[in-house]
Amino acid sequence: MIAARAAVWHDVECASYRADLPLWRTLADERGGTVLDVGCGTGRVALELASRGHDVLGVDADPDLVQVLGDRARERSLPARAVTADARSLRLGTRHNLVVLPMQVAQLLGGRSGRASMLEAMTGHLEPGGLLAIALADPFDALPAGEALPPLPDLLEEDGWVLSSTPVAVRDEGDAVAIDRHRQAVSPAGALTEEVATIVLDSVTPAGLEAEATTAGFRVTPARSVPPTRDYVGSTVVCLEAPR
Repeated sequence: MIAARAAVWHDVECASYRADLPLWRTLADERGGTVLDVGCGTGRVALELASRGHDVLGVDADPDLVQVLGDRARERSLPARAVTADARSLRLGTRHNLVVLPMQVAQLLGGRSGRASMLEAMTGHLEPGGLLAIALADPFDALPAGEALPPLPDLLEEDGWVLSSTPVAVRDEGDAVAIDRHRQAVSPAGALTEEVATIVLDSVTPAGLEAEATTAGFRVTPARSVPPTRDYVGSTVVCLEAPR
């Protein structure tokens, strides 16, 4: 059933987000060379950069998402490919001028120890002086109360299915933030299925990540920002240079 596919729900909840794409385009143009997209999903960022002529290698822990990215790149004849691997134990044997972790990838690694493993792995995949750009989102850093409106559902229609996902709760759990999403799938025959999916994000500040990266040997450069939109919180992109 299409509604059971992880790649489809990934597209429902992530594919429409475009507020950060100008920043990734700018960094890729500035740095040149190949780009490593860690937590690439179905290719939201990788395919965008590849469409601008950048060679992109994507990495994701979910093989279904990796397959979809590869299929889409081949269909469009784009210079992007993807492999299944964990960011915390990455050993690809490749080095890149730019490595990006978009959206909240760095907040899905299991806390400080997971981030430390990721940072160590990234040092082996960056050219000397290469840039590691990591997006961090704070779900509580939303619009002012007077501007906050109930979120609209993320929607996708595919093969006769209509899928929607709406964030319904955000809970502070101390060292993590839990986000509940109400998912609905309507089949071509009109049958409705519903579930609540919970995404848990590690709580880490940009300053905290920069301190961890300094310990790992990176040089901190000025952070960039992605402003909030009507439907998405903003994010801070921590920018780190590998040792030369």
